[in-house]
Amino acid sequence: MAEHLRLEENHVTDTGPAAEPDLSRIDLTRASAARVYDYYLGGFHNFPIDRDLGEATIALNPDARSGARAARAFLRRAVTHLTADLGVQQFLDLGSGIPTAGNVHEIAQAVDPAARVVYIDVDPVAVAHGEMILADNPNARAAQADLRDPDTILGLPAVRDLIDPTRPTALLLSLVLHFVADEDDPAGLIRRYREALGSGSWLALSHATREFQPAQAQVSDLYRQRAASPVHHRDRDEVMSLLDGYRLIPPGLVLLTQWRPGRVADEVFPERVPAWAGVARAS
Repeated sequence: MAEHLRLEENHVTDTGPAAEPDLSRIDLTRASAARVYDYYLGGFHNFPIDRDLGEATIALNPDARSGARAARAFLRRAVTHLTADLGVQQFLDLGSGIPTAGNVHEIAQAVDPAARVVYIDVDPVAVAHGEMILADNPNARAAQADLRDPDTILGLPAVRDLIDPTRPTALLLSLVLHFVADEDDPAGLIRRYREALGSGSWLALSHATREFQPAQAQVSDLYRQRAASPVHHRDRDEVMSLLDGYRLIPPGLVLLTQWRPGRVADEVFPERVPAWAGVARAS
């Protein structure tokens, strides 16, 4: 990991072991993107197959761990801005992954204790851990579902209970849409959520690209061979095409570390974290 790549969150610590999920529901022959991400962040909720893919990816891209921390830092900045500056009180976090320090509900509720958050992930380990840490929080819930099934997600009890469709909601898609293939119509999925959440709602998105690092093509091959969810990198124009019906707020769609960087050191090279990020409001 490059020593000069100093980010806002230099250390992300896991909240500790969770209740064990039902292993019969887990495919241990394929790595999980959520659990590999947990491994990058130093978490405990991953298996050897996830760690193997993580290490193989790091061999190709030594900044993989830094990139994961940068993604968490972007999410923290975006949620803080949405809550503190824009008054958003509702968050739907799709592909939320395994909760680590600096969860969305912790960030939002530190600003506004009435903020409500629903976490959705397809990985049962992520959901089991989320359910455990949210057990005593009436304004945050976790549920298992596939983001490619918006009708199911929008009908979940957790969503119906905590998300008021008459009030602005922030849809969070942090480093997850590159696991959605073109044939699954990611633009159409975003449109379905936007229509359900209504005008005046928000989208915070980050999306991996291979425009700056040729090794990302090999990373894609690794995920195709070993993971349950292959990676589909998209360039800036392709990511922009997903935002139809939204208006980006400044600084627009930029490299992840360049989105309102705050305390991020000037010496950070943005292209070392090859992902686009932005926050936008539904028209």
